[in-house]
Amino acid sequence: MNHRPRITLAPLPSLYAVARLAPSSPFPDWADGDGFVSVTRTSEELSVVCLEARVPPDVQAERGWKAFRFVGPFAFGATGIVLSVIRPLSESGIGVFVVSTFDGDHLLLQERDTARGRALLEGAGHTLLPLA
Repeated sequence: MNHRPRITLAPLPSLYAVARLAPSSPFPDWADGDGFVSVTRTSEELSVVCLEARVPPDVQAERGWKAFRFVGPFAFGATGIVLSVIRPLSESGIGVFVVSTFDGDHLLLQERDTARGRALLEGAGHTLLPLA
């Protein structure tokens, strides 16, 4: 049986940025606040996803991302959720940035790819909610 999950995605308002800081950097105060925020430390970097307007201009960052929240809930061990969303985008040459949390997932697309990405996702059977 070939069951592909059908996901509902809710767009988040505003633009987001993905910033890169040195691995030993403290968590930056500017990252915290309204909107989706993710801070991840590895031995190579401190990665910050937050509203683009909060990222200082002198910080290395990829800007201009639109974020979409996967509307759950999903069982913690559910499989194929993220793959079902990124596959149609990847197969069409659209780059994605995905952040997973305990309760869910967030998809980020470059603003320039948003209209095409929405069409591809809807064509794959997913539901994209209007901006609330």
